[in-house]
Amino acid sequence: MFFIIWTEESDDLEFTTADYYRILATKKEDKYLKTKKIRDAEAAASRSRITKAVIRIRFPDNHTLEATFHPTETMQSLVDLLGKVVARPDLPFYIYTIPPKKQIKNMSQDFYSAGFAPGAIVNFSYDIPQGDDNTAAQGPFLKEDVMALKDLDGLIPEPDQPAPEPAVTAPAPVQKPAGEKKMVKPKWLKM
Repeated sequence: MFFIIWTEESDDLEFTTADYYRILATKKEDKYLKTKKIRDAEAAASRSRITKAVIRIRFPDNHTLEATFHPTETMQSLVDLLGKVVARPDLPFYIYTIPPKKQIKNMSQDFYSAGFAPGAIVNFSYDIPQGDDNTAAQGPFLKEDVMALKDLDGLIPEPDQPAPEPAVTAPAPVQKPAGEKKMVKPKWLKM
């Protein structure tokens, strides 16, 4: 980025060495050329740190389905999962990301190379032409047995409800760590 500062004393817009050093000082990070071997090694190191891809699928009825995949799995595994959990698997559907709306068409791409690792939000929609029956676009999108899993969140106690009391067991004998010393008041401290 190059900025020119205009002052009333100077009428010329020459690029001086002081301007060059000022721009160089504002540069945040040092970008240097790397060989392909170094770039590949850095990419492999960053890729190995990511062990899972958490994908959240949003449906038009404001339900969200969360699934965890390995980053090397393909988009086809996500489509296969959606085929098992949607209420109308006979209707064609597509998945897309926003913004901007970009339909996911390459099903052989893995989650890491698609930019979906460590996590992503994907939207779901039926691929129904405008003139056809739109009842599927309004109705429930997930199967009833999948929707029943939503009620399992009720097992977690609410903040206003008291938590169940844990079972009382005999306390274990307390042992001091080997390096812990007794706190002693220093002689110079007067209270």
